[in-house]
Amino acid sequence: MALQRIDKILSSQNIASRSDIKEMIRKKRISADGKTVLKPDEKFDPEITEIKVDGEIISFKKYIYIMMNKPSGILSATYDKYDKTVLDILPKEFQRNGLFPAGRLDKDTEGFVLITDDGELAHKMLSPKNHVYKLYKAVVDKSLSNEDVTAFENGISLGEDKFLPASMKILDEHTALVEICEGKFHQVKKMFNAVGANVIYLKRLRIGGVFLDESLALGECRELNKNEISDILSKSHGI
Repeated sequence: MALQRIDKILSSQNIASRSDIKEMIRKKRISADGKTVLKPDEKFDPEITEIKVDGEIISFKKYIYIMMNKPSGILSATYDKYDKTVLDILPKEFQRNGLFPAGRLDKDTEGFVLITDDGELAHKMLSPKNHVYKLYKAVVDKSLSNEDVTAFENGISLGEDKFLPASMKILDEHTALVEICEGKFHQVKKMFNAVGANVIYLKRLRIGGVFLDESLALGECRELNKNEISDILSKSHGI
């Protein structure tokens, strides 16, 4: 990895602001490979340098991958003038520069949102050609039938909107699981509209091979582990 200024390295890890880090350096609170850092513009490779603040080793993470159980009423956006976004409710311990939600989840939809600063992974996850499927639970206002399942499997058209084939599994009269590999605006809702149903509740349960951690209450987060980071790009697992 390229050499970076020590103040940039530490601020990227949400240790402190660059101005605060400058003051910490002045007070000799920061070391790199056992040597006291004397200037904020000293450069190091954060992936191989042992950096300590007040004697505690800083575990450098180039990127961060956060699973959030998004509540209804929260926007999947980095900023909005009127409504709260997933970044507004992100706990302070996860906050750092460059974070964004990887893909949209409608304001009134709950469930798994991936928040990251890894643009390359997000692009791969969202590209339909990579067939990274997302699994949803939907509750609708009409009785579902095998004809609806077949319609989803054949691909849905609604006006100018055309959606790729999707899998549906009926759980009960008004509830179904739906798996799609696209992320078009209001896609699941529009697909149900095409078969005469209105969605009254929607929750994303899985991205790729990673299920939402059901121990997370609405609005809670945790980091993905290494296996989950790999599995987020895996293909369809079926319903």
